[in-house]
Amino acid sequence: MIVHVTLPLVAEYGAAVKTSQIAAAAGIGEATIFRVFKDKDELLEACIAEALRPDNVVEAIRAIPLDIPLHERLHEAAAAMEAHMDRMGRVLGAMHASGFRSGPRNRGETAAQPQQGEAATQPRQGETAAQPHRGEASAQPRGRSSRVASIAATRAALAELFAPEQPALRLPADQLAGVLLDVLFAHSRRPDADSEPICLASLIELFLHGAFDHTKLPAEFPGGA
Repeated sequence: MIVHVTLPLVAEYGAAVKTSQIAAAAGIGEATIFRVFKDKDELLEACIAEALRPDNVVEAIRAIPLDIPLHERLHEAAAAMEAHMDRMGRVLGAMHASGFRSGPRNRGETAAQPQQGEAATQPRQGETAAQPHRGEASAQPRGRSSRVASIAATRAALAELFAPEQPALRLPADQLAGVLLDVLFAHSRRPDADSEPICLASLIELFLHGAFDHTKLPAEFPGGA
């Protein structure tokens, strides 16, 4: 619960967010935060881990009914992916802009000192040491293997959306899911430009049917499929 409440604050303030703000948003005392996390850095690490987790987007994709048209399935999946990548970008961007570097080697081995007005990170006399609560994200190292596993899970969920049309597809569903992932990642990273970015509906239409508007092609068009 603490991590979920903290995420939007991290997206807005980055590492400059205060534990007093987090406690107020969660409706808890600051001391409660430090019974769950040993210091603010550990909470921020947990927020990064939560922002990168694909669980929510995979569940959203797998919840899309297979009895609706394929373009609607893919549009819903693309919207879920876009929301996930937007949250990742806002959280990671805000953390980077505020100078936070993930991992103990980048932050130094000493524990972070509380900011003025924040509660101390050490438990008071009679309080138990910080222990992760069940359901709270842990700040485990996020290596290449975890990123590969996340992409694989998302790709598998996307592949399921193509299954009903597999006999009519040019490529296996898994390959098409990989291509769609590449397209969506590229779309999310599109730099600012003078032209308007393509909307998701048009992007899915382009992915499914290509560059040609077949209703406007001459009967004998040499550039057909």
